[in-house]
Amino acid sequence: MSTEPVLGSSGAQQRLEEQASHTNRPGRFAALNAWWERQPRVAQWGILVPIVALVFFLPVINPPLITTEPGNDWPLACFDMARFALVALGLNVVVGQAGLLDLGYVGFFAVGSYVAALWTSPDSTFVHIPYLWTLPLAMVVTVAFGVCLGIPTLRLRGDYLAIVTLGFGEIIRLLATIIPAMRGQQGFKEVGHPPGTQDGGPLFSNNHGTPWYMLTVGIIILVMILLGNIERSRVGRAWIAIREDEDAAEIMGVPTFKFKIWAFATGAAIGGLSGALFAGQVGFVNNQKFDVVTSVLFLCAVILGGSGNKLGVVIGGALVSYIPNRFTSIADYKYLIFGVALVLLMIFRSQGLIGARSHLLLFGRRARARTLELTAQRAPQATKETAS
Repeated sequence: MSTEPVLGSSGAQQRLEEQASHTNRPGRFAALNAWWERQPRVAQWGILVPIVALVFFLPVINPPLITTEPGNDWPLACFDMARFALVALGLNVVVGQAGLLDLGYVGFFAVGSYVAALWTSPDSTFVHIPYLWTLPLAMVVTVAFGVCLGIPTLRLRGDYLAIVTLGFGEIIRLLATIIPAMRGQQGFKEVGHPPGTQDGGPLFSNNHGTPWYMLTVGIIILVMILLGNIERSRVGRAWIAIREDEDAAEIMGVPTFKFKIWAFATGAAIGGLSGALFAGQVGFVNNQKFDVVTSVLFLCAVILGGSGNKLGVVIGGALVSYIPNRFTSIADYKYLIFGVALVLLMIFRSQGLIGARSHLLLFGRRARARTLELTAQRAPQATKETAS
């Protein structure tokens, strides 16, 4: 550990000046960010509300330039984008906020899907309940799975944690194959859906994506508001500290293990919720829908959009789902395309499309600027003391 003082040392001052000049370089969106920060909260909401309304009614608008038709039904494609966005939000808590590499997040997604199927499908011997009740039930069950997984494994880090979580995702899929009650490849048909009718049929049918999309977007908005409040709380600050340097955070008194459990539980709850929504819309659940490749796609959505940024991962999740649905001729090469895109991102924009770095270093810039100011004020005083 270096014993060189921060203030009063020419070497330390030079390094601080270099860091300040590096962080004060104008970014590509620096002017836009500065303008946005100057706006009062009412004005920000006034801008956001029309944008949210436009996104909310996207299946009804069906923009001609971005529509997936005639190859794929546009409302169903919109629901798939919203589903991926919700999954990316949950995985972002684990990977982007707490810095825990999770390669088996599809396991939580699978648990939520099976909860909805077991309690609503006529193929299940469980007690049947209304579908909407399965949404909070799926969150509770996946939180239990997340805590059970986290307690013995979250003392691991890096590659070791990634391997363990990858194994968890595979264990869930294998259990669905081995346990007779989970019905293996036969799966569960006629999974429940929310109430409501339209033209004599169910409103939330499998081939009617608009209500499913609107329901999922409403949930995404609530989840983003909740996660935003958590980020500004003690829990969110602890997650960022763990992500940046777990050892330093623990030395400073942060109970890292407890907050990592919190991150795993929060991410698991969102993953289970998205799985229950997916099961209801598709109407069929079996063990073939939750493989490792799907889990990697979820992780790609987080990295592509910008790990640690809620808006970024929502956009990343939507893109991961939209591109194969929009360009059906290249859908078979989607993994190659995403692989090349991720390599290019790591080279030219490692923080993703919308990174969180500028937001996290906002107060860091102010702190470094204040440090340089104090250094400049103390330099003459130190010179006088040396001369005397």
